[in-house]
Amino acid sequence: MSSGKINVSVENIFPLIKKFLYSDHEIFLRELISNATDATLKLKHLTSIGEAAVEYGNPKIEVKIDKEGKKLHIIDQGLGMTMEEVEKYINQIAFSGAEEFLEKYKDSAKDSGVIGHFGLGFYSAFMVASKVELITKSFKDEPAAHWTCDGSPEFTLVPHDKTERGTEIILHIAEDSLEFLEESKIKGLLTKYNKFMPIPIKFGTKQEALPKPEDAPEDYKTEYKEVENIINNPNPAWTKQPTDLKDEDYKSFYRELYPMQFDDPLFHIHLNVDYPFNLTGILYFPKLAADLQIQKDKIQLYQNQVFVTDNVDGIVPEFLTMLKGVIDSPDIPLNVSRSYLQADGNVKKISNYITRKVSDKLKSLFNENREDFEAKWNDIKIVLEYGMLSEPKFYEKAGDFVLYPTIDNTYFTLAELKEKLKDTQTDKDGKLVILYASNKETQHSYIESAKEKGYEVLLLDSPIVSHLIQKLEADNENLTFARVDGDVIEKLIQKEENQISKLSEDEKESLKTVLETIVPKETYSVQLEAMDSKSAPFMITQPEFMRRMKEMSQSGGGGMFGMGNLPEMYNLVVNTNSELATSILSTENEDAKASLVKQALDLAKLSQGLLKGEELTSFVKRSFETLK
Repeated sequence: MSSGKINVSVENIFPLIKKFLYSDHEIFLRELISNATDATLKLKHLTSIGEAAVEYGNPKIEVKIDKEGKKLHIIDQGLGMTMEEVEKYINQIAFSGAEEFLEKYKDSAKDSGVIGHFGLGFYSAFMVASKVELITKSFKDEPAAHWTCDGSPEFTLVPHDKTERGTEIILHIAEDSLEFLEESKIKGLLTKYNKFMPIPIKFGTKQEALPKPEDAPEDYKTEYKEVENIINNPNPAWTKQPTDLKDEDYKSFYRELYPMQFDDPLFHIHLNVDYPFNLTGILYFPKLAADLQIQKDKIQLYQNQVFVTDNVDGIVPEFLTMLKGVIDSPDIPLNVSRSYLQADGNVKKISNYITRKVSDKLKSLFNENREDFEAKWNDIKIVLEYGMLSEPKFYEKAGDFVLYPTIDNTYFTLAELKEKLKDTQTDKDGKLVILYASNKETQHSYIESAKEKGYEVLLLDSPIVSHLIQKLEADNENLTFARVDGDVIEKLIQKEENQISKLSEDEKESLKTVLETIVPKETYSVQLEAMDSKSAPFMITQPEFMRRMKEMSQSGGGGMFGMGNLPEMYNLVVNTNSELATSILSTENEDAKASLVKQALDLAKLSQGLLKGEELTSFVKRSFETLK
C-alpha cells in the first residue's frame, strides 16, 4: 500500500482548456479584458493607499487586430508583472493572482472592483491561439518580461526592453479561429461582454466632426478628425447612486441597453444593496407585447460590470424575467463555464431580495400616484398576476397594489372591492360574489343585464385569470368570482325581491317539457327563472365549474389533471316573465312552436358567439324569410 498526492500532467491541461474549459470559445476575449481591468484596478487601489509610487493617470485598455500577421493584441496600462510574478502567476496554472491580492488587501480592497479571474482565465487564450506572447513591465522598478508558449508544456521567459508600465498579450490566432481577426467580430464581442467595463476600452479610431468656424462660408463642408474609438461606457447608470440620477438619465440608459426599443419604459426600479450580499442594478417595466415569450432573456447579468449572461433564470424570480434591465453582483460565484449559477445559496437570497424590492417599489408607486399607476395597469398586469401565482412572497405583498378594474375603468384593490360589494353582491349562501367579464364585446348583453340590476362587473381579461381567481378564492373564505355569463349569477338573481313568476307551476312544467323536447339535451340544461320582464327571454350561461375546468385545460392545466378535451355544456336560462315564454305556451301549431324556440335559442347562441358555420347560415336564411 502506498499513498501520495495526485499530480495533474501539464500535457493534459492544454487540450482540456482548448475543448472543455469554456463552453464558448469567444469567451477568451472577455477573460483577457477582465484580467487587464483587474490589473488596472489593482494599480488604482495600490496608488490610493500609497503602496505604488507611480502616477495612475487615465489608463485605458487597447485591442488591436493585425490581420496580415494573424495576431490579436490586448494592451493595458495596469500594474504589470515582474519576471518572478510571471513565473508564479502564469506558469503555476490555477494560482489566482487576484485571489492573493484580495486576501492581502481584504479590508482596504473591498471596493476596488477586482474581478479575480487571473489564473485559468489567462489560459483561455489558447482556445483560439496557436501561440501566446505576454510582454509585461511592472510598476516596480524591475526589468520587463517576455513570456512565450505555443500551447505545449514548453515556454520561454526572457527579459524585454519594454519601458512603459503594463501588459501586452499577443495572440497568434490559430487557423481554425481566423474569424477572430475580423473587425466586426471583435467589435461585436467587445460590445456584448465589455460594454460597461470600468476601464475605457479603445478599439480602432473613428471620425469626429470638427466645430464649424464662426466665419465659415455658406458652402462650408464639415471637417473631421481621427480620434480614439472608446467602445464602452465605464460609468453606467447602475453604478451611480439613485439620488444622482434623474428620470431622463434612466430613460437614456434604457435606450443605451436597448437601442432598437422605441417605447420608453413605464417605470424603473433601482437595486442597491450591500448586505448580506452585494447587488446593484436597474430593472425596467417595458410595454409588453402580446407574445410574452418574446420578452424573456432581456435582463443582463454582470459581475463587476463584465457581462455574464442574459439567461437569469433562478437569479431573477421567473415572473420578472419579462422585465428588462441589468443586475450586477460580485457575490454570484461564476465558475469557468459561467454556468450552474443556481447551485449557490446566494442566488436564492438575491431572488428573494429582488422580489421584495420590486414589491416595495410597486407599493410606493401606487401610494404616491395612484392615478398614474392605474393608467399603466394594463401594461403591467400580466407580470404582477403571474407573480401572484408563482411567487408566494410576492403574493403576500400584492394585496397592497394589485388592481381589479371594472368594465367602466374604475379600479379597486381586493380589499376595496370586498368593502364596496359586501351589502349588494352576496348569494343566498352568504358568499360575496364578484362578477367579471373576460371580453367586453362578446359578453356585452350579460354585462348590461348585470348593470341594470345594480351589480358591479370587473373586466379581467388576462390569459391567466382563471388560475388567479382560483388562488384568490382559496385564500379568501366566503368569496367567489363568477363570470358574468356564468350560472353563479343566478344565485344572485334568486335573491332579488318581487320576481314572482307570471306562470303557474303547471304552465312552467309544460313550458319545460316543450323546451326539452326541442333543445338538444346533450348540450343544454334547461332552467326556468322568474326574472325582470326587461331581461332577455333566453340566456345561455355556462356552469362555472365546467367553464373553469375547460379554461384550465386550454391554458395548460388540462394535461396535468388528465382532462383532455372537455365536452361543451351550457345552461339555457328561460325568463318565465318574458312575453316569449307566454307565446311559446300559447302557440298551438307544433312546427311554429319549434320554429319559435329554435329562433330564440339561435339568438341566445349568437349573443354568446356560439352560432357558427352551418347553424349561422341557416339562422340568417330563416331570419330573412321571416322578414319577407
